[in-house]
Amino acid sequence: MVIAVDGPSASGKGTLAKRLAAHFRLPHLDTGLLYRAVGWRALQTGRAPAEVAARLTAADLADPALRTDEAGQQASKVGAIPEVRVNLLKFQKEFSSQASGAVLDGRDIGTVICPDAPVKLFVTASPEARAERRYQELRARGVDTIKPRVLAEMAERDRRDSERAAAPLKAAPDAWLLDTTEMDADAAFAAAVAFIEGKGFRVAAP
Repeated sequence: MVIAVDGPSASGKGTLAKRLAAHFRLPHLDTGLLYRAVGWRALQTGRAPAEVAARLTAADLADPALRTDEAGQQASKVGAIPEVRVNLLKFQKEFSSQASGAVLDGRDIGTVICPDAPVKLFVTASPEARAERRYQELRARGVDTIKPRVLAEMAERDRRDSERAAAPLKAAPDAWLLDTTEMDADAAFAAAVAFIEGKGFRVAAP
């Protein structure tokens, strides 16, 4: 079983994907980390993003700095570079091809990376709800910011992700839309599990 989870930033897709992977006993890949790693390393080293992407390894994904908002902005920028996406494609496809199956979350999993995935979710929420989540997350990490700035930066990232020529953010035609605007993480997880089990998939035997 391959579960493709797509959606914009702060929609809840990352948290949901991790919980689904644990529940169904599948390996999980946050593909956004790949782009964060490429953007961050390119910024720190001055190397071309496509070159960084071609040499990326699993060990590069462990840097705590990749979870910063700055790294997220860099990810969105390098994600618009076609050569970067091509160079990361092999990494992602190999991960999704494991015999056990896998859960991958990102922005083009159901459309580009795993177009034949039997389970596709597109997780979204209103811009205001997403900005509030990101604001609270940043405040919890001690980042001094204001909500209008968070909302503006999120809108700009959404624009870049949706309008880029290479693998833009969009729902696959056969993806199930999960709007988490009025949901907490537990409600979103319960809804997703019900949908997946409704398609005939169950937890693998230990």
